[in-house]
Amino acid sequence: MSTLICGSIAFDNIMVFHDRFKNHILPEQIHILNVAFLVPEMRREFGGCAGNIAYNLKLLGGEPLIMATVGDDAGPYLTRLDTLGLSRAHVRRVPDSFTAQAFITTDLDDNQITAFHPGAMTFSHHNRAGDARDATLAIVAPDGRDGMLQHAQDLAAAGIPFIFDPGQGLPMFSGDDLLRFMQLATYACFNDYEAKLLCDRTGQSLEQLATLVDALIVTLGGEGSRIFAKGHRHEIPCVTAEEVIDPTGCGDAFRSGLLYGIAAGWDWEKTGRLAAVMGAIKIAHRGGQNHRPSREHIAARFAKAFGASPW
Repeated sequence: MSTLICGSIAFDNIMVFHDRFKNHILPEQIHILNVAFLVPEMRREFGGCAGNIAYNLKLLGGEPLIMATVGDDAGPYLTRLDTLGLSRAHVRRVPDSFTAQAFITTDLDDNQITAFHPGAMTFSHHNRAGDARDATLAIVAPDGRDGMLQHAQDLAAAGIPFIFDPGQGLPMFSGDDLLRFMQLATYACFNDYEAKLLCDRTGQSLEQLATLVDALIVTLGGEGSRIFAKGHRHEIPCVTAEEVIDPTGCGDAFRSGLLYGIAAGWDWEKTGRLAAVMGAIKIAHRGGQNHRPSREHIAARFAKAFGASPW
Protein backbone atom coordinates (compact mmCIF):
# COMPACT_ATOMS: atom_id res chain seq x y z
CA MET A 1 0.00 0.00 0.00
CA SER A 2 1.60 3.24 -1.18
CA THR A 3 0.98 6.82 -0.11
CA LEU A 4 0.97 9.22 -3.06
CA ILE A 5 2.76 12.50 -2.39
CA CYS A 6 1.62 15.13 -4.92
CA GLY A 7 3.70 18.28 -4.62
CA SER A 8 6.90 20.05 -5.50
CA ILE A 9 10.46 18.89 -5.85
CA ALA A 10 12.81 21.84 -5.51
CA PHE A 11 16.34 22.98 -4.80
CA ASP A 12 16.84 25.47 -1.97
CA ASN A 13 19.86 27.73 -2.53
CA ILE A 14 20.62 29.32 0.83
CA MET A 15 23.10 32.18 1.16
CA VAL A 16 24.31 34.08 4.23
CA PHE A 17 25.06 37.82 4.13
CA HIS A 18 27.49 38.71 6.93
CA ASP A 19 25.87 42.04 7.67
CA ARG A 20 22.40 43.50 8.05
CA PHE A 21 20.16 44.44 5.14
CA LYS A 22 19.11 47.62 6.97
CA ASN A 23 22.68 48.93 6.71
CA HIS A 24 22.56 48.76 2.92
CA ILE A 25 18.97 49.61 2.02
CA LEU A 26 17.97 53.28 2.22
CA PRO A 27 14.21 53.48 2.92
CA GLU A 28 13.88 56.87 1.21
CA GLN A 29 15.46 55.41 -1.97
CA ILE A 30 13.41 52.21 -2.10
CA HIS A 31 11.79 53.34 -5.38
CA ILE A 32 15.18 53.10 -7.12
CA LEU A 33 16.51 50.10 -5.23
CA ASN A 34 19.70 48.67 -6.76
CA VAL A 35 21.81 46.74 -4.27
CA ALA A 36 24.12 43.72 -4.30
CA PHE A 37 25.11 41.58 -1.32
CA LEU A 38 28.34 39.59 -1.04
CA VAL A 39 27.38 36.12 0.24
CA PRO A 40 30.52 34.09 1.03
CA GLU A 41 28.45 31.24 2.48
CA MET A 42 26.14 29.23 0.25
CA ARG A 43 24.64 25.78 0.39
CA ARG A 44 22.21 23.92 -1.82
CA GLU A 45 19.61 21.73 -0.16
CA PHE A 46 17.24 19.14 -1.53
CA GLY A 47 13.74 20.40 -0.83
CA GLY A 48 10.22 20.86 -2.10
CA CYS A 49 7.19 19.67 -0.16
CA ALA A 50 6.83 16.35 -1.99
CA GLY A 51 10.52 15.55 -1.57
CA ASN A 52 10.52 16.49 2.11
CA ILE A 53 7.32 14.65 3.00
CA ALA A 54 8.41 11.50 1.16
CA TYR A 55 11.84 11.61 2.83
CA ASN A 56 10.29 11.73 6.30
CA LEU A 57 7.64 9.11 5.56
CA LYS A 58 10.40 6.76 4.38
CA LEU A 59 12.20 7.30 7.71
CA LEU A 60 9.04 6.15 9.47
CA GLY A 61 8.85 2.97 7.40
CA GLY A 62 6.04 4.15 5.13
CA GLU A 63 5.82 3.62 1.37
CA PRO A 64 5.82 7.08 -0.24
CA LEU A 65 5.27 7.48 -3.96
CA ILE A 66 6.24 10.93 -5.26
CA MET A 67 4.26 12.63 -8.04
CA ALA A 68 6.08 15.77 -9.21
CA THR A 69 7.67 17.55 -12.16
CA VAL A 70 11.37 18.42 -12.51
CA GLY A 71 13.57 20.14 -15.08
CA ASP A 72 16.71 19.36 -17.07
CA ASP A 73 18.89 20.11 -14.02
CA ALA A 74 17.26 17.46 -11.81
CA GLY A 75 19.99 14.83 -12.17
CA PRO A 76 21.43 15.14 -8.64
CA TYR A 77 17.95 15.03 -7.09
CA LEU A 78 16.91 11.99 -9.14
CA THR A 79 20.12 10.21 -8.11
CA ARG A 80 19.32 11.04 -4.49
CA LEU A 81 15.84 9.54 -4.82
CA ASP A 82 17.38 6.34 -6.18
CA THR A 83 19.89 6.24 -3.32
CA LEU A 84 17.10 6.68 -0.76
CA GLY A 85 14.99 3.98 -2.37
CA LEU A 86 12.25 6.43 -3.29
CA SER A 87 10.42 5.57 -6.50
CA ARG A 88 10.46 8.16 -9.26
CA ALA A 89 7.96 6.33 -11.44
CA HIS A 90 5.70 9.40 -11.31
CA VAL A 91 8.40 12.08 -11.35
CA ARG A 92 8.05 13.69 -14.77
CA ARG A 93 10.96 15.46 -16.40
CA VAL A 94 9.88 18.58 -18.32
CA PRO A 95 12.33 19.39 -21.18
CA ASP A 96 13.75 22.91 -21.50
CA SER A 97 12.86 23.87 -17.94
CA PHE A 98 14.57 24.22 -14.57
CA THR A 99 13.55 22.33 -11.47
CA ALA A 100 11.69 24.65 -9.07
CA GLN A 101 14.09 26.46 -6.81
CA ALA A 102 14.32 29.10 -4.14
CA PHE A 103 17.16 31.56 -3.73
CA ILE A 104 17.24 32.66 -0.10
CA THR A 105 19.59 35.29 1.33
CA THR A 106 19.66 35.65 5.12
CA ASP A 107 21.32 38.45 7.07
CA LEU A 108 22.69 38.50 10.62
CA ASP A 109 19.26 39.41 12.03
CA ASP A 110 17.71 36.36 10.30
CA ASN A 111 15.85 38.61 7.87
CA GLN A 112 15.39 36.91 4.52
CA ILE A 113 15.09 37.97 0.90
CA THR A 114 13.75 35.12 -1.22
CA ALA A 115 13.19 34.67 -4.94
CA PHE A 116 11.31 31.57 -6.09
CA HIS A 117 11.34 30.18 -9.61
CA PRO A 118 8.55 27.58 -10.14
CA GLY A 119 10.04 26.16 -13.34
CA ALA A 120 8.84 22.64 -14.08
CA MET A 121 6.37 22.84 -11.20
CA THR A 122 4.14 24.89 -13.51
CA PHE A 123 3.55 21.72 -15.54
CA SER A 124 2.48 19.53 -12.62
CA HIS A 125 -1.02 19.14 -14.10
CA HIS A 126 0.51 16.90 -16.79
CA ASN A 127 0.73 14.21 -14.11
CA ARG A 128 -2.47 12.29 -13.39
CA ALA A 129 -3.00 11.04 -9.85
CA GLY A 130 -5.17 8.23 -11.17
CA ASP A 131 -2.07 6.70 -12.80
CA ALA A 132 -0.75 5.74 -9.34
CA ARG A 133 -2.89 2.62 -9.11
CA ASP A 134 -1.21 1.23 -5.99
CA ALA A 135 -1.94 4.32 -3.88
CA THR A 136 -4.43 3.92 -1.02
CA LEU A 137 -3.80 7.34 0.57
CA ALA A 138 -2.49 10.66 -0.77
CA ILE A 139 -1.67 14.26 -0.02
CA VAL A 140 -2.07 17.27 -2.31
CA ALA A 141 0.76 19.52 -1.14
CA PRO A 142 1.95 22.88 -2.57
CA ASP A 143 2.57 22.60 -6.30
CA GLY A 144 1.53 24.31 -9.51
CA ARG A 145 -2.00 25.74 -9.24
CA ASP A 146 -3.47 23.71 -12.09
CA GLY A 147 -1.75 20.59 -10.83
CA MET A 148 -3.23 20.91 -7.35
CA LEU A 149 -6.72 21.34 -8.77
CA GLN A 150 -6.24 18.41 -11.16
CA HIS A 151 -4.81 16.04 -8.56
CA ALA A 152 -7.58 16.75 -6.06
CA GLN A 153 -10.20 15.96 -8.70
CA ASP A 154 -8.33 12.83 -9.84
CA LEU A 155 -8.01 11.47 -6.31
CA ALA A 156 -11.65 12.14 -5.45
CA ALA A 157 -12.77 10.46 -8.70
CA ALA A 158 -10.57 7.44 -7.93
CA GLY A 159 -11.92 7.18 -4.39
CA ILE A 160 -8.48 7.66 -2.83
CA PRO A 161 -8.62 9.52 0.51
CA PHE A 162 -6.26 12.49 0.65
CA ILE A 163 -5.04 15.39 2.73
CA PHE A 164 -5.48 18.86 1.24
CA ASP A 165 -2.40 20.84 2.27
CA PRO A 166 -2.11 24.09 0.27
CA GLY A 167 0.66 25.62 2.40
CA GLN A 168 2.24 28.68 0.82
CA GLY A 169 0.15 28.03 -2.28
CA LEU A 170 -3.11 28.92 -0.52
CA PRO A 171 -3.17 32.56 -1.79
CA MET A 172 -3.44 31.23 -5.37
CA PHE A 173 -7.00 30.07 -4.71
CA SER A 174 -10.31 31.89 -4.31
CA GLY A 175 -12.79 31.15 -1.57
CA ASP A 176 -14.84 29.03 -3.98
CA ASP A 177 -11.71 27.09 -4.99
CA LEU A 178 -10.86 26.40 -1.37
CA LEU A 179 -14.37 25.23 -0.56
CA ARG A 180 -14.22 22.89 -3.53
CA PHE A 181 -10.91 21.44 -2.28
CA MET A 182 -12.44 20.90 1.16
CA GLN A 183 -15.42 19.11 -0.36
CA LEU A 184 -13.15 16.81 -2.39
CA ALA A 185 -10.64 16.10 0.38
CA THR A 186 -10.88 13.61 3.22
CA TYR A 187 -8.56 15.57 5.53
CA ALA A 188 -7.08 19.08 5.50
CA CYS A 189 -4.04 20.61 7.16
CA PHE A 190 -3.00 24.25 7.64
CA ASN A 191 -0.77 26.30 9.89
CA ASP A 192 -2.48 28.89 12.07
CA TYR A 193 -1.94 31.77 9.61
CA GLU A 194 -3.20 29.71 6.68
CA ALA A 195 -6.23 28.67 8.72
CA LYS A 196 -7.11 32.33 9.33
CA LEU A 197 -6.71 33.08 5.63
CA LEU A 198 -8.88 30.06 4.78
CA CYS A 199 -11.65 31.31 7.04
CA ASP A 200 -11.36 34.84 5.63
CA ARG A 201 -11.58 33.69 2.01
CA THR A 202 -14.40 31.20 2.51
CA GLY A 203 -16.38 33.23 5.04
CA GLN A 204 -16.68 30.16 7.27
CA SER A 205 -15.33 29.31 10.70
CA LEU A 206 -12.93 26.44 11.34
CA GLU A 207 -15.73 24.55 13.04
CA GLN A 208 -17.90 24.90 9.94
CA LEU A 209 -15.08 23.91 7.60
CA ALA A 210 -14.25 20.90 9.77
CA THR A 211 -17.67 19.42 8.97
CA LEU A 212 -16.60 19.08 5.32
CA VAL A 213 -13.74 16.66 6.08
CA ASP A 214 -13.05 13.72 8.38
CA ALA A 215 -10.38 15.77 10.16
CA LEU A 216 -9.07 19.34 9.99
CA ILE A 217 -5.57 19.80 11.42
CA VAL A 218 -4.18 23.21 12.41
CA THR A 219 -0.54 23.53 13.47
CA LEU A 220 0.29 26.17 16.07
CA GLY A 221 4.10 26.27 16.06
CA GLY A 222 5.50 26.04 19.57
CA GLU A 223 1.99 25.63 20.98
CA GLY A 224 1.41 22.25 19.33
CA SER A 225 -1.50 21.50 17.04
CA ARG A 226 -5.27 21.17 17.07
CA ILE A 227 -7.26 18.45 15.30
CA PHE A 228 -10.98 18.87 14.65
CA ALA A 229 -12.52 15.46 13.98
CA LYS A 230 -16.14 14.32 14.18
CA GLY A 231 -17.19 17.16 16.43
CA HIS A 232 -14.30 16.70 18.84
CA ARG A 233 -11.24 18.93 19.23
CA HIS A 234 -7.98 17.17 20.04
CA GLU A 235 -5.24 19.33 21.57
CA ILE A 236 -1.83 17.92 20.62
CA PRO A 237 1.11 19.23 22.66
CA CYS A 238 4.37 20.41 21.14
CA VAL A 239 7.36 18.10 21.58
CA THR A 240 10.47 19.82 22.94
CA ALA A 241 13.29 19.82 20.41
CA GLU A 242 16.87 18.95 21.37
CA GLU A 243 17.91 22.15 19.56
CA VAL A 244 16.11 24.76 17.50
CA ILE A 245 18.30 25.14 14.41
CA ASP A 246 16.12 25.55 11.32
CA PRO A 247 12.32 25.42 10.89
CA THR A 248 12.62 24.76 7.13
CA GLY A 249 10.67 21.60 6.34
CA CYS A 250 9.20 21.13 9.82
CA GLY A 251 5.67 21.26 8.46
CA ASP A 252 6.54 18.59 5.91
CA ALA A 253 8.00 16.35 8.63
CA PHE A 254 4.80 16.88 10.66
CA ARG A 255 2.67 15.84 7.70
CA SER A 256 4.64 12.63 7.27
CA GLY A 257 3.55 11.68 10.77
CA LEU A 258 -0.07 12.40 9.88
CA LEU A 259 0.14 10.23 6.77
CA TYR A 260 1.80 7.38 8.65
CA GLY A 261 -0.82 7.42 11.41
CA ILE A 262 -3.74 7.59 8.99
CA ALA A 263 -2.35 4.70 6.91
CA ALA A 264 -1.81 2.66 10.08
CA GLY A 265 -5.38 3.28 11.28
CA TRP A 266 -4.30 5.09 14.46
CA ASP A 267 -6.55 7.41 16.44
CA TRP A 268 -6.01 11.16 16.14
CA GLU A 269 -4.27 11.60 19.48
CA LYS A 270 -1.54 9.10 18.59
CA THR A 271 -1.30 10.32 14.99
CA GLY A 272 -0.94 13.95 16.06
CA ARG A 273 1.71 13.05 18.61
CA LEU A 274 3.83 11.19 16.04
CA ALA A 275 3.54 14.21 13.75
CA ALA A 276 4.75 16.44 16.60
CA VAL A 277 7.74 14.16 17.23
CA MET A 278 8.75 14.28 13.56
CA GLY A 279 8.61 18.09 13.56
CA ALA A 280 10.75 18.26 16.72
CA ILE A 281 13.38 15.94 15.25
CA LYS A 282 13.61 17.94 12.03
CA ILE A 283 13.93 21.38 13.61
CA ALA A 284 17.24 20.37 15.20
CA HIS A 285 18.88 20.09 11.75
CA ARG A 286 19.50 22.47 8.87
CA GLY A 287 17.58 21.90 5.65
CA GLY A 288 14.56 19.74 5.01
CA GLN A 289 16.31 16.40 4.50
CA ASN A 290 19.50 16.29 6.60
CA HIS A 291 18.12 14.56 9.70
CA ARG A 292 18.62 10.78 9.71
CA PRO A 293 16.92 9.27 12.77
CA SER A 294 16.40 5.54 12.83
CA ARG A 295 12.93 4.15 13.43
CA GLU A 296 14.15 3.15 16.90
CA HIS A 297 15.25 6.71 17.62
CA ILE A 298 11.86 8.05 16.55
CA ALA A 299 10.15 5.53 18.86
CA ALA A 300 12.44 6.55 21.74
CA ARG A 301 11.65 10.26 21.21
CA PHE A 302 7.93 9.41 21.19
CA ALA A 303 8.26 7.35 24.39
CA LYS A 304 10.21 10.14 26.11
CA ALA A 305 7.51 12.66 25.27
CA PHE A 306 4.42 10.54 25.77
CA GLY A 307 5.38 7.58 27.96
CA ALA A 308 5.20 4.69 25.50
CA SER A 309 6.53 3.66 22.10
CA PRO A 310 4.17 4.24 19.15
CA TRP A 311 4.78 0.72 17.79
